[in-house]
Amino acid sequence: MSRVAAIIGSGVIGGGWTARFLLMGWDVRVFDPDPEAERKLAEVLTNARAALPGLIDVAMPPEGRLSFHTCLGDAVSGADWVQESVPEHLDLKHRVFVAIQADCRPDAVIGSSTAGFGLSQLSQGALRPGQIIVVHPCNPVYLLPLVEVAGTEGPLLDRACALLSSLGMYPLRLRAETDGRIADRLLQSVWREALRMIRDGVATTSEIDDAIRMGFGLRWAQMGLFESCRIAGGDAGTRLCTEQSGRSLSQPSGGPNDAPGPADGLTNTVAEQSGALSGLHSIRELQRIRDTNLVTILRGLKAQNWGAGAVLRRHEQALAAVVAKPEAPMITSDRAVPLDWTDYNGHMNEARYLQAFGDATDRFMEIAGCDAAYIAAGHSFFTAETHIRHVDEVKAAARIRIETLCLRGEGAKMHLFHQMFEADRLLATAEHFLLHVSLETRRVVRPRPPVADRIAALAAAHAALPRPEGIGRAVGRR
Repeated sequence: MSRVAAIIGSGVIGGGWTARFLLMGWDVRVFDPDPEAERKLAEVLTNARAALPGLIDVAMPPEGRLSFHTCLGDAVSGADWVQESVPEHLDLKHRVFVAIQADCRPDAVIGSSTAGFGLSQLSQGALRPGQIIVVHPCNPVYLLPLVEVAGTEGPLLDRACALLSSLGMYPLRLRAETDGRIADRLLQSVWREALRMIRDGVATTSEIDDAIRMGFGLRWAQMGLFESCRIAGGDAGTRLCTEQSGRSLSQPSGGPNDAPGPADGLTNTVAEQSGALSGLHSIRELQRIRDTNLVTILRGLKAQNWGAGAVLRRHEQALAAVVAKPEAPMITSDRAVPLDWTDYNGHMNEARYLQAFGDATDRFMEIAGCDAAYIAAGHSFFTAETHIRHVDEVKAAARIRIETLCLRGEGAKMHLFHQMFEADRLLATAEHFLLHVSLETRRVVRPRPPVADRIAALAAAHAALPRPEGIGRAVGRR
């Protein structure tokens, strides 16, 4: 039997909660008096259905059932979880909690998405104050795992955290009731400092965004603040960073005047807590972990041509702007194996061989004139058949070179043979058969004359070259 979640308010955050529960197999009941609620939520769900499954490499549970309710009592009756996501007005939240508790199960979790109100404020006038807990997510809720949780009843909080974990989220328990949450307080500090810099003419909004997304934002995404500082401090770890930062924190330009300094005993506390967090790894090991994580993040951004990834792509295109010579096997790739391309056996994952050879095919197409402009005009090549031979191991950071022969280039057909080398050592080969298509009709057509002529000329030039072993090889045959 499916679990049931009731979402009260389906705006930006409530819509994200709906998507997270629904796509993780829960039945979701939505109550929202906004006449446009169904339309707005449908748009959120379209994005979530495209994004969330792409994070997971195994089958997701069948999507739950979604229903809309005009009566709040009907939505919450019998639900396992009720998530309040109405606007941040305390009197409105109080009225909503009274209505929820009038009809919900006494053992249901009632979570509030509130960004600023504490438990003592939220539970004023509630029928069962201990049933209400803070469950504050990050946006978009259906992608980001962090959810900050606070409650007064331990068993209920334990159950809530277990349920959140089953949704693929990371429940972070709050130690104390404060103004704002951990994430929001940190964000607000950065926001206030950014506003100061804009006010004082130090930087523009785009310059501040670039400083974050091109630099420390990438580090924070995979190691946070203090673990990054532990690496920056070298053998001294966070102790050095804290001692250096403590003096500057007391200055007006660095933030609030009551910021703690070294005399407050903060250095020892930070050093002890940071050591407990990452002390299992040496500084050099942490650096390698950091580097592998950053390569993974940056390559993902490069694939989207966004932020620091767009800088990488432009640099890559400049490095690749070398015209290959047709009288020899073309070098269509010359690169290092990324750190995130290895598998559990310690060598390159077999899917990455196909990616490396596919990139080489793309480079050959570009040399032949089938470039971005040609494709944008409505024509391209589709791969019809591929055969890869794994000859030797390829390790992370190895410098690999792919040499390409055009075996055939006539009509709509293009036949390529790639060889992957590390220095003179043959690592793998790939044979690709491609057909030229119209992107409008998705049917096979002859290439336009400039491309057809160029491919035919390359095939003729390569016909005079020696034929490497492995061409035409079938699977399992030597």
